[in-house]
Amino acid sequence: MRWSHLSAPTTLLDAAPAASPLPLALPGATVRTFDTPGFAGMTFYEIRAKSIINRVPGASRVPFEWTINPYRGCSHACSYCLSGDTPILMADGSTQPLSQLQVGDAVLGTMGAGPHRRYVPTTVLDHWSTSKPAYRVTLADGTRLVASGDHRFLTDRGWRHVSPAEPGLPALAVGDRMSGIGHFADPPKESPDYKTGYLCGLIRGDAGAAPSPDPREGDAWIRADAYLDDIPMHEALRWPEMPSGSWFRGFLGGAFGSTGSAERLSVVFTSRDQGFLDRVTDALTHLGLPSRRPSQPQLGGVHSVEVARDLWAALRFRHLTGVNDAPLDASGVGVRSDAQLTVADIEELGLTLPLFDITTGTGDFIADGVVSHNCFARNTHTYLDLDAGHDFDSKVVVKVNAGDLVRRELAAPRWTGAPIAMGTNVDVYQRAEGRYRLMPQILAALRDFANPFSILTKGTLILRDLELLKQAATVTHVGLSFSVGFVDETVWRAVESGTPSPRRRLDAVRRLTDAGFRVNVLMAPILPGLTDTDESIEETVQAIAASGAVSVTPLALHLRPGAREWYASWLTREHPALAPRYRELFRGGSYLPQAFQNEIGARVRLAARRHGLNRPSPGEARQVPGPEGGADAEQLTLL
Repeated sequence: MRWSHLSAPTTLLDAAPAASPLPLALPGATVRTFDTPGFAGMTFYEIRAKSIINRVPGASRVPFEWTINPYRGCSHACSYCLSGDTPILMADGSTQPLSQLQVGDAVLGTMGAGPHRRYVPTTVLDHWSTSKPAYRVTLADGTRLVASGDHRFLTDRGWRHVSPAEPGLPALAVGDRMSGIGHFADPPKESPDYKTGYLCGLIRGDAGAAPSPDPREGDAWIRADAYLDDIPMHEALRWPEMPSGSWFRGFLGGAFGSTGSAERLSVVFTSRDQGFLDRVTDALTHLGLPSRRPSQPQLGGVHSVEVARDLWAALRFRHLTGVNDAPLDASGVGVRSDAQLTVADIEELGLTLPLFDITTGTGDFIADGVVSHNCFARNTHTYLDLDAGHDFDSKVVVKVNAGDLVRRELAAPRWTGAPIAMGTNVDVYQRAEGRYRLMPQILAALRDFANPFSILTKGTLILRDLELLKQAATVTHVGLSFSVGFVDETVWRAVESGTPSPRRRLDAVRRLTDAGFRVNVLMAPILPGLTDTDESIEETVQAIAASGAVSVTPLALHLRPGAREWYASWLTREHPALAPRYRELFRGGSYLPQAFQNEIGARVRLAARRHGLNRPSPGEARQVPGPEGGADAEQLTLL
């Protein structure tokens, strides 16, 4: 239990009559629940923290180093990295698109120091997404990785950010050599040629197979029965004069099903029929897989062909052939690099795209064949031994002495007056703030020390502190951002009634704009079939523009476990005609297909142009002019 830097308050804040203390669930914390509808199912842990101004993790792309989080829990932490279709290497040797990974999945990571690392299995601890400005990194072997600027890859010069916003951070450069296995092969398509080759390899391989005490049953033969519905037996047994690449892939998949075995990195075919093994060798050679064939047979006249024993060959065989049931154990294998992994180009795409990230036990994972670093996120909650899922949403840690701490730390001689971001990890204007009132103390301290800051929120409670914000803006830089996904009140009441209404949020944007602030809007979530119509997008963007916002950035709906089941139940009840469409759209996991998300983004951007809005990164907050009305000195990006 990592609570050594926290302690229980000696004097509790005044609690409403509805508050009832609970037995201590965490050492050093006073636990409270409130029996009001707004806090149903939530637990608050009141803590006296020892520090409050925290350094932002190095993986963040924000151009500042410091943040204040008076609360932990309630809303998402935001730092994202790779395109959702990036294939991630699983611990069993298969691959899975990054967007479809789930908490608990076993993937391959690395352990060690610098570039001297070894592969080890690890577990996905968290998974999340948002939109960010995207970059494309191209390697010498043709691999293309789409990532945010803050994302880090392991190179021969150590960890390097694609395009860091913070000065002094190590940046990726053309000529750097990444570490890893190299580009993953695309899986085979079950074309007629593949099916024919598979049947040929399975049936002919079985005819010459060494005797086995177990009957030839299993997934390979189940697949064969299905393929025989499409491919006549006489065609399956024929050796083609000019086999295609798909035929060779299928042939090796079927041959492994009848004569193959795998252990750690080895893949071996055994048979009494040397002519059949000649075909196996030809197929491996055609697909670029090195192999060896011992000249002397084993006992009983059994011959063999073995694929080269290295991780690249072991994975390429599995990926090219579609063999998913061959055991793979890469534990302890050294991480390598070669010239094919040299960075050939780094290109800013000029687009804000949906990007994804995971947290793993090793702090890294293998993205399309290269070692890729985690970004920080909900693991700020796991640091307190609370889980990163349900606990993050229902158990809120409240640093009740936040105001005093901010003032004390701003006064410290070592503090340099660097910009501070709030709302980058959790929403500082979540509902609990109405009860605990920590932000007025924090804002007053920032004002008194003329320290620049920025806020990202979806809570209209920020208007309570408007006078403090205005006072701060006369002596320092202040940046503000809001979240509004749609303006349809009926949809809002049905799907997110726990938040302020869209019109109230836009009213807050207008009031902040009228007060002299340049406010930015994240348009999220956009709901397929409900708020993604041209009419809804036009109405929402028009309302955002009318509120005085300076930019809008779209983000489509994603449905994680828990929210997915609730939303599906509501949708089936209220909009049954949409249920089949949602099943199709979300069949791949929690996120919409990338093409669908890109289409929504393009339509929102077009509407934004029509209404005079620009296209900065999500949550970008421009500075309020100082007392002399000068131009913006710099921008604080919140997401």
